[in-house]
Amino acid sequence: MLAGDLYIADDPDLTADALRGAELAERYNASSVTDLPARGALLRELLGEVGEDVVVRPPLSVDYGRYISVGARTFVNCGAVMLDVAPIRIGEDVQIGPNVQLLTPTHPVEPEPRRAKWEAAKPITIGDNVWLGGGAIVCPGVTIGANTVVGAGAVVTRDLPPDVVAVGNPARVVRKIGAGAE
Repeated sequence: MLAGDLYIADDPDLTADALRGAELAERYNASSVTDLPARGALLRELLGEVGEDVVVRPPLSVDYGRYISVGARTFVNCGAVMLDVAPIRIGEDVQIGPNVQLLTPTHPVEPEPRRAKWEAAKPITIGDNVWLGGGAIVCPGVTIGANTVVGAGAVVTRDLPPDVVAVGNPARVVRKIGAGAE
């Protein structure tokens, strides 16, 4: 699964791992905003890695949770969907708007393997200081370079370089930002 090979999702071991993730996510989503230490502990138990001063506003949906790493000082707004069938790596100082989806699973295009419930996945990597606007969707296998801004509602189907603004469906680069901008 994590290597990108085809697998059957209802494998008993995967089902147990997914149940663990669902239970922890449910507890996290029900946690009190007035008890931030307990909420932080739940997030660290749910996710694979959590840097310092990370804020993730509930609700959060995951497949497993344990294959997600979030860098320091990252902010994730409410309604995030992070389907971590393959690893999801989020850098430091990232801003993720409401209802953003990070989707690693893929399915065969051919009907018979799909009917037989075969799946695969490709990792997602979000560089440092990226801003994903509300409702953006990042598709399997995508890497977004550092300092890039992805507009609200964009669908990122291919890698994006660092230091650009990308918008639309499919997302396309509309301008450079930072020191290299003209």
